[in-house]
Amino acid sequence: MSHVNRKAKIFVNGVLSGTLEERINEKVSAFVFQYAIDYLKDGSPIGFHFPLTGTPYEFNELPPFFSNLASEGWLKEIQCKQGGVDRDDIFGLLLANGKELIGALSIVPDY
Repeated sequence: MSHVNRKAKIFVNGVLSGTLEERINEKVSAFVFQYAIDYLKDGSPIGFHFPLTGTPYEFNELPPFFSNLASEGWLKEIQCKQGGVDRDDIFGLLLANGKELIGALSIVPDY
C-alpha cells in the first residue's frame, strides 16, 4: 500500500492547473500528476505530453517535464544549501524554489 509523501499544487500563469504527488510504498516512489477539475473546463495542457484529461498521469520517477524546471549548477548548489535540500532530491528542490520558475509554471508545496 502506498501513501502520499509530498504534494505540490501546479499553477499556470497563477491559475491552479493540478497537483503533483510523490507516493511511496515499502520499496519505491512514484509520482502522480492530475489536472484540477476546474482547469479541465477552460485550461490548456501544461505540456505536449500532458493532454487535458481527468485520468491521473502516473510515473515511476519525476517526469522530465518537471525535473527540467529545477535549477542546475551553482544556483542549484546555493538553493540546496540554503533550503537544506539534498542535491539529488529534485522534487524537494522544486517544492522549495518552485514559486518563481522561468516560464508560466509555478510549483507550490501543498502541506
